[in-house]
Amino acid sequence: MSAIGIVSSCSCLHPAVWLLKPGMHKMSSFGLHTAARCAAKDYYEVLVLGGGTGGIAMSARMKRKVGAGNVAVVEPSKTHYYQPLWTLVGGGAKQLATSARSTESVVPKGVEWIKSRVTALDPDKNCVWLENDIKISYKYLIIALGISLQYEKIKGLPEGFDHPKIGSNYSVHTVEKTWKAIQEFKEGNAIFTFPNTPVKCAGAPQKIMYLSEAYWRKTGKHSKANIMFNTSLGVIFGVKKYADALLEIIKERNITVNYKYNLVEVRADKQEAVFENLDKPGVTEVHQYEMLHVTPPMGPPDVLINSPVSDGSGWVDVDKETLQHKKYSNVFGIGDCTNLPTSKTAAAVAAQSGVLDQTISLVMKNQLPAKKYDGYTSCPLVTGYNKVILAEFDYDAQPLETFPIDQSKERVTMYHMKADMMPLLYWNALLKGYWGGPAPVRKLMHLGFK
Repeated sequence: MSAIGIVSSCSCLHPAVWLLKPGMHKMSSFGLHTAARCAAKDYYEVLVLGGGTGGIAMSARMKRKVGAGNVAVVEPSKTHYYQPLWTLVGGGAKQLATSARSTESVVPKGVEWIKSRVTALDPDKNCVWLENDIKISYKYLIIALGISLQYEKIKGLPEGFDHPKIGSNYSVHTVEKTWKAIQEFKEGNAIFTFPNTPVKCAGAPQKIMYLSEAYWRKTGKHSKANIMFNTSLGVIFGVKKYADALLEIIKERNITVNYKYNLVEVRADKQEAVFENLDKPGVTEVHQYEMLHVTPPMGPPDVLINSPVSDGSGWVDVDKETLQHKKYSNVFGIGDCTNLPTSKTAAAVAAQSGVLDQTISLVMKNQLPAKKYDGYTSCPLVTGYNKVILAEFDYDAQPLETFPIDQSKERVTMYHMKADMMPLLYWNALLKGYWGGPAPVRKLMHLGFK
């Protein structure tokens, strides 16, 4: 896989810094911990695979549960990114550097960072294999390996990113190319894509479209732009309340939506994008572009495909309410790598982390899990440089909103929450295992308005 086809973790997050648990402010400085290419031990009470959002959050929670030195996280990357910020990086509103911190700085004190890559899982023997044939055994395993970006499944990519006028907010290697393409746009087709696979943060492919439109309107280029959203889906968004609001915005801003159109090839040297009409398999159309934003196909990490812990599609096979593996009672999954039937976002990971913490606590006591995950997820739909629709919903695609207001309305307050508050919540609460989603906030908010 190319350098662009990296495995990465979840996207959108959620608010309410004012309800952080007591004591967390004392943990603002980073402590030292063991970091090595090879594990210092060959057994850990809790082994976490993946150092993304879910992996770091659960590492912090497990360390408090079983003690320092008994938890390890396996993660090959030296840099941890707050990826929800990349929408604003691609739109020129934030700098890429502000989304990055060293992995060493986010791995909790007392947790060993094993800087390696998982090559195989053997849950029947309670062990995993790492690079260089290193075996690590565990009592409990948490799988948080994220989702794999598969640019190479589109003919002409990733090499097409060497050309101008094309970008993608989903990779650290291409997100700044998006902003450059937006700035250099003169006139013609501006095309934004959505693939025919599961994706993380399903709202992100259109968020950058709204930011681009706003920028071109501000710079006097809007009348020269034919903005197109070519999506493999049959709807603009999976929750009707928010879909209706987005369709009104699309109509007002003269944006064209082509449903059931899947990007299959990019001819970057000719500025051509080839789409398959999913309603007519094998039938393709060639669209000329002046600017192209690519949302890549995505799938489970290679190590999970045909793994004993995975379902037939390669996703970690967990109970949708408890996050415990359906076959192996000491194995758990969280985040984008699982087959949980909800949108893959960082907000979902936050809610899942609180449930999983309680699930593991009970399993450790030989009790049945009781806390149930309702599928809560959230996507702050950025519709301009100072506007956001805060979409929150559950497994049934029903709104599950935190605030006692109509969240389908564009709001400046929600934009600042997305751009300014959420990064603070992410670094200082979620990754430290103190934020388990907005359910307590929702309860207080709605009680206060009854």
